[in-house]
Amino acid sequence: MPAVVRGGRRQGASAAPRRAPQARGGRGGRSAAPQVHGNGAALGKLDLSPRIVALLMALSVGALGIVLATGSRGERIGNSLSGGMNAAIAATGMKLDRVYIEGESPEATRDIQRAVQVPAGQALTSIDLEAVRQRVEAVGWVKSARVSRLFPNSLLIQVQEHDRLAIWQSQGEVHVIDASGQVIPNADPGRYPRLPLVVGVGADQAAAEILPLIAERRRLAGRIEALVRVDDRRWDLRLKDGSLIQLPALHQEAALIQLDEMDHRERLLDLGFSRVDLRTPRLWLCARPAPTLERTDLWRLNVLKPLRQDWTPGPGRVLRRRSTWASPRLPAS
Repeated sequence: MPAVVRGGRRQGASAAPRRAPQARGGRGGRSAAPQVHGNGAALGKLDLSPRIVALLMALSVGALGIVLATGSRGERIGNSLSGGMNAAIAATGMKLDRVYIEGESPEATRDIQRAVQVPAGQALTSIDLEAVRQRVEAVGWVKSARVSRLFPNSLLIQVQEHDRLAIWQSQGEVHVIDASGQVIPNADPGRYPRLPLVVGVGADQAAAEILPLIAERRRLAGRIEALVRVDDRRWDLRLKDGSLIQLPALHQEAALIQLDEMDHRERLLDLGFSRVDLRTPRLWLCARPAPTLERTDLWRLNVLKPLRQDWTPGPGRVLRRRSTWASPRLPAS
C-alpha cells in the first residue's frame, strides 16, 4: 500500500534539492509533498531523460502497429504488450509510492484511504484514475473528487466533502445532514454538539432556508434548543428555558425582524414567556402560565397595553397586541 499523506500541498516543496539516484529505494526521511497550484489542474513535472522518452514512444508506436496488423488477436496481444510496457515504465521509477489527499477531514481520512485500493509499486501510467475517483466518491463523506498523477511516483486526490449543516431528528432516527438536506453516511451526530437540531418530517429539506436567518440573530440562536417542523409548513422554535416561539408559514424573516425589534425594546427573551405566537400578522400572542409575574411587570411591557383599565391577569391568560393601543398607564389599584 503506498504511503498516504494528508493535506497534499506543502509550502516550499518546489525549492527542495533533488535527491541522489541511490536514495530512491532507501528508507530515509519522508519526502515533502509535491507542489500543486490552484485547483489542482497542474499534474506535476515529468522529468525524464531523452533516452527514456524515445523508448516509450517507440514502444507505443510498435504496440499500435501490431494491434492494427493482427486483427481479432490484436486485443490479446495489445494487453500483453501493455503489461510489458507498464513493467518497463515501472522499472524506470515511475511507479506508485505515495498518495496525497487534499480537502479531507480527520474523520473521513481513513475511509478515503481504504477507497483508493491501488497497490504500491504499480506503474503510474497503468492506474485507472476514473475508477479511483468513483471509489472515493462512493465514500459517504465525499461530495466530489478529482484524481491526478504526480510524476514520477505519486497520486493526488482532491476531495470536497459534504458540509455539515445540522442534526436532523425524525421518526426516532438522528442523522447529520448537509446544506441540500442529504444525509451524510457514517457521520456520528454525537460528534457535532454545536450543530443546530432540526426535528420533524421535512425539516431536512427546509433547514437550509431557516438556519441562516437564525444564525444572524445571536441572542436568539444561543437560546434555541431545537427547531421543530410543523406539518412541513412552518417552524416552532423551542428555547432552552422551555419557551416556544411559533413562526408563520410565510414571511418568516419578517416575523423574526419584528421579534428582534420587540426583544430590543423589551428584552422579551429574558422574560420567560411560555409561548410567543407570531403566526398571524398584526396579532401577537404572548402567554405565561406562571402566576408569579406581578401586575406591575405586565404593565411595564410596551407590547401589553390593554384598553380595559380594570383588567387583571391570571394564570395562563393570553396577552394580546393589536395594531392600536392605549397609553401604557398603570391602572388604579
